[in-house]
Amino acid sequence: MTTSQIEATMRDRIDAWLTENREEVLELTLKLVRIKSPQPEGDVRGVADAIEAIAASIPGVETERHISEEPIHNLVLRLRGNRPGKRLIFNGHMDTFPVGDLSGWARNPEGEIEGDKAYGLGISDMKGGIAASLMALKCLAETGADFPGEIVCTFAGDEESMGLKGTQFLLDTVPHAKGDAMICGDVGSPDVLRFGEKGMVWAKVSATGTSTHAAHVHKGDSAIEKLTSVMDAVKTLSDFPVDDRGSNVIPFIDRWSEKSEAISGTGETEVLKNVTVTFGTFSGGRLSNLVADRAEFTCDIRLPVGVSVADVEAEMTRICADVDGVTLEVTRRFEPSWTAPDHPVIETLRKNCAKILGREPAVTMRVGASDARLYRYAGVPTVVCGLTPHNLGAPDEHIMIEELKTLVDIFAFSAFDYLTQNA
Repeated sequence: MTTSQIEATMRDRIDAWLTENREEVLELTLKLVRIKSPQPEGDVRGVADAIEAIAASIPGVETERHISEEPIHNLVLRLRGNRPGKRLIFNGHMDTFPVGDLSGWARNPEGEIEGDKAYGLGISDMKGGIAASLMALKCLAETGADFPGEIVCTFAGDEESMGLKGTQFLLDTVPHAKGDAMICGDVGSPDVLRFGEKGMVWAKVSATGTSTHAAHVHKGDSAIEKLTSVMDAVKTLSDFPVDDRGSNVIPFIDRWSEKSEAISGTGETEVLKNVTVTFGTFSGGRLSNLVADRAEFTCDIRLPVGVSVADVEAEMTRICADVDGVTLEVTRRFEPSWTAPDHPVIETLRKNCAKILGREPAVTMRVGASDARLYRYAGVPTVVCGLTPHNLGAPDEHIMIEELKTLVDIFAFSAFDYLTQNA
């Protein structure tokens, strides 16, 4: 048989396995949802135990547990092919948002099925994506798929707090946590493949003044007034010039604007192409009839491709230096990241999404942050393809069951195609 005939036969075997077994992904997802793993506690040990038990039943899979600090446990699952080749990573995170006020939930946050929907805390972000990755791994293992290289799943215990003790820890300490490409099943949509993310600067700005009674306002120096003038200036960063020459990012954002906004909301296109400024907190003063001697705000500034952290920090420093008694502290920073939209891993995923969904997926940037950026910083071409979220971070978070099953197919075929491509 020719190589193409062998690959066609393998795809038939994968298809047959999926037809018989893809339904299992729903119960697997609900099993993971039932195990609590919220941040900021960060205790993912129960989820790690469950995944480890599942992996133990998959032929040929090697499992490693790497603990950055208790109770943050990270897993690395490895399925080797039958000859040398590329390494494809499936990345995911086991932690979730906190559940919040349970009175807002009409469905069980520990998992519930109603019609064509599955409910539960973290089901879209991202225990459904983990389950789909595990099922794809199981598919290729149980079909005895003839492929070169290897598939590695990196399941992190810390993502909601920016991933330093999870994915970043694995990238720093486990050589085979890196690969030739990575597919992340984080929250998103099979209809919109995300090849990059905006950068971010978190800042705290403080002001001091001189307090006096409001009747003697002429003797005071208001920290709040200083701070509000700084806020006005910081807000103008939304007009910061963007120079994306050489990135080829904006044409993709514009091309897929309508389709992406249908899922992510009207206005996403402009958000992706520009600096955005959000003031998260503000505090100051002691009484309404006293001139404030202190005030503070925090802000989140998101950076498109074409604007650097250094650009924004320099402008923030200039703005704050212009007002006496104002200090700036940058508490978190990271640069925009992107993979070439025509990279083979993205093209492979796009073709399989188009074939399985029966429609062409959008290929564009992502407004939110994920561990995908950490892989890009490590030089690993990366794409996000996950489940469409409904009520993300809110009561009655849910996904569509059929989309969950479809994601298994997309992951299994994309893994096989990417590893056998030009092998």
